[in-house]
Amino acid sequence: MHERGAEGRSPVVMETDLSLPRFSRGKVRDIYDLGDQLLIVATDRLSAFDVVLPTGIPDKGRVLTGLSAFWFDRVARMMPTHFITADVTAFPRPLRERRALLDGRSMIVRKLRRIDIECVVRGYLAGSAWKEYAAAGSVGGTPLPRGLRLGSRLPAPVFTPATKAASGHDENISEARMAEIVGDALTRWLREASLAIYREAAGFAERCGLLLADTKFEFGLDGTTVVLIDEALTPDSSRFWDAAAHAATGSTESYDKQVVRDYLERVGWNKQPPAPALPAEVVGMTRARYLEAYRRLTGEPLAAA
Repeated sequence: MHERGAEGRSPVVMETDLSLPRFSRGKVRDIYDLGDQLLIVATDRLSAFDVVLPTGIPDKGRVLTGLSAFWFDRVARMMPTHFITADVTAFPRPLRERRALLDGRSMIVRKLRRIDIECVVRGYLAGSAWKEYAAAGSVGGTPLPRGLRLGSRLPAPVFTPATKAASGHDENISEARMAEIVGDALTRWLREASLAIYREAAGFAERCGLLLADTKFEFGLDGTTVVLIDEALTPDSSRFWDAAAHAATGSTESYDKQVVRDYLERVGWNKQPPAPALPAEVVGMTRARYLEAYRRLTGEPLAAA
């Protein structure tokens, strides 16, 4: 299903049907099975409170794909990733014939065995980390100094794993529980890899005028080799804040779908399907945040569709 974007922008891609074996369908991505590879197509679907909304965000899928490809290229200097290409001209011929749909919003990756742990790294107090700190003075069970506020920078980044839920919210777990699931050695490896990628990405983002408040990574196994998979450091998987605004006012406004969440709270939606449609103003503000994150991080605006 395609719809014209607001003000005649590129079509909003909500569904894809490529006449290929479907590997899985997520809230945002449609994934197709290519044998030992996968085709990941990022639609413009948007979820909030674990419900997919009927209104898409123009160019959102292209932002997610472009930023993931950008970060996979950088992370490849540190560790293997599943990324092969986002260049549609290098896709198999039948897919090249669907270039109008796939260009800019799809990538081919290696098919690997997923490790069912969300590897979350937090550098600032936000979200569930702030709630835990306010209640217990800790984040991920790690005690922190007293007197920190919402948006405070942590003394050091903290690794807070979670189980990866098939539906609904992921559940935060301790490292001890993670070790029971995947083993001590893999737990240590994933923690150190996640922290290393976070530090590299946070330093880069800060040079772009952004703070990486927190992010989540997923990993897979290629035999015994651990590989970064899924998406990487996008507004859907990370909180990016404006560094200047944070320094001046403590602002924790993110370049993500927070505008949508705020609207849905304001209209009193009960957070059960079906979700209400979004007004054009909310769609436009959300799209602008995704595009700005892309521009700030890559150094150039998203190319026209």
